[in-house]
Parts: sequence; structure tokens; C-alpha cells
Amino acid sequence: MRPKRDRNVMSEINVTPFVDVMLVLLVIFMITAPLLQQGIDVNLPKAKGKDLPPEERISLVIKKGGTIYMNENPVSLAEMKRKLEAISKLNPNVFLKADKDVPYGFVVEVMGEIKDAGIEKLGMVTEPKISLR
Repeated sequence: MRPKRDRNVMSEINVTPFVDVMLVLLVIFMITAPLLQQGIDVNLPKAKGKDLPPEERISLVIKKGGTIYMNENPVSLAEMKRKLEAISKLNPNVFLKADKDVPYGFVVEVMGEIKDAGIEKLGMVTEPKISLR
């Protein structure tokens, strides 16, 4: 006969490896999340209005120093007009974001060049105005 041994069955689950993996994933996501934000940082003015649905569009950004970006690529005023003339036949939506510290005259000059390029749909992008009542 076999000797009888006292064997206790352990019914607990060891969660330490699971917690270790989750903490590593948390650290990875915390580090990469700020890197996922893309775009050009512009201090937009505040105004009332409705949000526009996200769609394929041409985005023009004028930064504080007067630098113009077309879909996040820096362009000159003449180059911007030439590119817009090339695509104006498609009747695209163009959205203009201008830093609130850019001189008004320069913004109007850019808007004039956009209209001269044959673009008929021009939208101005602002930040929503928050009113605390």
C-alpha cells in the first residue's frame, strides 16, 4: 500500500504577474499619450457657435509670427495660393485658424489670397466661448 500524504489543494490564483503586466502597460500608455497629440499649437480667439462635424478638409493655420501652415506643412503665401488654385476646382472646404495675436491686416490679406485662388467656402475656426452664469 501507498503511504497517505497530506496534500492540500491551493485554490487561490496568483495575481502578481497580472498586476505587474498591467502596471507596465499603464506606464507605457502614460508616456505615449502626450505624444499622440498632433497639430500646431495656436492661441485661438473665443466665439459662440456650433461644432462642425469632423470631415476631410483643408486646414490653414497662421501662427503668431506670421508663419502659415497648410495641413500642418509650412508654406509661403504665394505657395499657399498656388496650391489652393490647383485644388479649387474640387470646391473644397478651407478652414482658417489664426492666432489671436496675429495682426488683423495679415489675416485679411491671407483671406484675400484664399478668395483669389478660387476658394468659395472659407470657415474661420475659433475656440468655444464659455460663459459662467
